Amino acid sequence: MLDGKVVIVTGGARGIGRACVEIFSADGARVVFSDLSEENGRDAEAKIRAAGGDVLFVQGNMAVEADVVRMVDATISQYGRLDGAVNNAGVAMTGYPYHKLDTADWQRVIDINLTGVFMSMKFETRAMMKTGGGAIVNISSADGQIGRPDASDYNASKHGVMGLTKSASTEYRETRVRVNAVLPGLIFTPLVESLIDDPSFGPQFEPILRRHTIDRRGRPEDIAEACRWLLSEYASFVNGAGLSVDGGYLAR
Repeated sequence: MLDGKVVIVTGGARGIGRACVEIFSADGARVVFSDLSEENGRDAEAKIRAAGGDVLFVQGNMAVEADVVRMVDATISQYGRLDGAVNNAGVAMTGYPYHKLDTADWQRVIDINLTGVFMSMKFETRAMMKTGGGAIVNISSADGQIGRPDASDYNASKHGVMGLTKSASTEYRETRVRVNAVLPGLIFTPLVESLIDDPSFGPQFEPILRRHTIDRRGRPEDIAEACRWLLSEYASFVNGAGLSVDGGYLAR
């Protein structure tokens, strides 16, 4: 589906992003991925290259515009074009009710989860337009459709990603860039597993798990495969959509 395509994945060293990098590169894509952690990024780059993948790691914070620009510039320098992107970099909720939430913590979540997606889209789209367009997938969340206690910062950011996705998609006739979102349910990434083990977060996950109608854990690969399809020509008539990959979380 992606053979020969050049694709960016933000937050690509672990979890959903790592699964995207592995699956896309195995499918023949050339993948540039970013991550905040130099150590995790270099480790992922080495292992995926050893498996035959054509990948490039660029360390960066997607909440910093200069880092976003550097990532896109590195892509063009290495491969000469950009065809697709998965904007996955993000952080979890702080875990407090909104009236106890520190404004600095609120801003941190918004800066990474929403503003970071906006900046990534902006510079990715500019690069794609130079070669006729492309496709972007933003990682929102099932929580980007509902409300949930103690998650106002996270849910607001993910609702924002959906609004941004839909608005950007309406500019397709100018950009030739399709923009869609994937809405994961609870996916067992290293981040989620660390939160479940945290006494201050763990109890919040039991009702979330019960709400899923499929009785297995969500896997990063579930999300990566959905992203692969949305980036491909098989989804060429899909634009402005939010694809739920949530084990039935939103069905209740």
